[in-house]
Amino acid sequence: MAAAISRWRTYSLPADARLDAPGLIGPNAILQLLPVVERVYGASRLSAMLRRALIASVPDGEHMVPEGDAARLHQLLRIQDPEAAPRIAAEAGRRTADYILAHRIPRIAQTALKILPASLAARGLSRAITRHAWTFAGSGTFRAVDPWTFEIAHNPMISGERSAIPLCHWHAAVFERLYRALVCRTSICVETHCGAQDDSDICRFEIQRGARPR
Repeated sequence: MAAAISRWRTYSLPADARLDAPGLIGPNAILQLLPVVERVYGASRLSAMLRRALIASVPDGEHMVPEGDAARLHQLLRIQDPEAAPRIAAEAGRRTADYILAHRIPRIAQTALKILPASLAARGLSRAITRHAWTFAGSGTFRAVDPWTFEIAHNPMISGERSAIPLCHWHAAVFERLYRALVCRTSICVETHCGAQDDSDICRFEIQRGARPR
C-alpha cells in the first residue's frame, strides 16, 4: 500500500482550517476513493479536491483517520458531480471490501463461511462486521438488526447533509461485496433509508438475495 500512497502529495492545511469532527474512521474511507477519483477526473482535479476537503496528508493506511476528512471528501464529490458520485463511491466501497478480504479476514474464516448455509454464514459475517464497525461507522452507532439488516445512527459520512435519496453508496457497496464473496453470490445491498432524508438520523441497509435489477 505504501507504494500506492506515495503517488499522492502531502498537503498543507490553510492556517485558519479547523478539523471539528472528533471521531476516527478507517483509512480506506479515503484511500480507496483516491485512485477512482484520479482515474475519472485526473490528477489535478484530485489534488484540488484534497485541498478543498482540507485533507492535510494522505493516510498511511496503518492508522485511523479523522472522520471529518473522509466525510468532507465524499461530500465534496457529491456536490461537484452528483450524477457520477454514486458510481464512484460504490467502486471505492468495493475496493474497500476487497482490501478487507485480502488483509483483514483470515482465509480459514472465509473458507468456513463459504461452505456454511447462507443463513449461518450471514450470522457469522454480521457478527464480524459488528465487531469492526468502528472502521466504517466512526463516531456513529452501528447496529445489526438481524444478519441481513444493518443500521448506522448519526453516520458521520453524511453529517449535515440533506437529500431526497439515499447517499451512502460507499457503505452499501462494502456490505454487498462482502456478502457476495462470503455468503451468497447474488446478494445486493440496498440503503432503504438514509439519515440525510429526514431527522431520524438513521441509515438502514438491507441485504437481499437475488439478481441485480437491470
